[in-house]
Amino acid sequence: MDTSLADLIEDWHDFDVLVGTAAATLVGLMFVAASIGASVLHREGSRGVEGLHISPTVVHFTTVLVIAVVALVPTHEWDTLASLLALVGVAGAVYSVNVWIELFIHRRFNVDIVDRLFLRSNPLVGHLLLLLAALFLWRQSEAGLDLLAAGQITLLLAAIRNAWDMMIWIMIRASTGEPGSRDDT
Repeated sequence: MDTSLADLIEDWHDFDVLVGTAAATLVGLMFVAASIGASVLHREGSRGVEGLHISPTVVHFTTVLVIAVVALVPTHEWDTLASLLALVGVAGAVYSVNVWIELFIHRRFNVDIVDRLFLRSNPLVGHLLLLLAALFLWRQSEAGLDLLAAGQITLLLAAIRNAWDMMIWIMIRASTGEPGSRDDT
């Protein structure tokens, strides 16, 4: 191959800065959202929002941030970048499957099927795209960087959608006085 990985990564620099900045900002906003949720819901009601929305969403935003930071390192070789992405992809896929099992198998959370699919399937697809990107990068294919971007965008959009869903969940419970809201004391 005539093009070095460093040259290819340099072409993606602005993308990774933009996506990493967005992810870092949104992680910070999740702390604000968690504070709002804590002021509206009792501890019993916050267990659902914490396990279903907050933790997975922060994990997905953080994953995008970590990938952006890793991809910005200019001294990577094909194998090191691929290995780091595979590590992040496997860890994220295992986490997503674990939460998926809680949602579908154990039915720990009471949400409709559309939310179940968006909450868990999209992030799993994002992590699988990271694994596929790692495979292509091990083979020294430029397509690995395109797949990496697709994985980052998938995870970022899934986390944004899940954060939105979390805020709607909190607002509905707070306004209707459902169990867990401060109004039912």
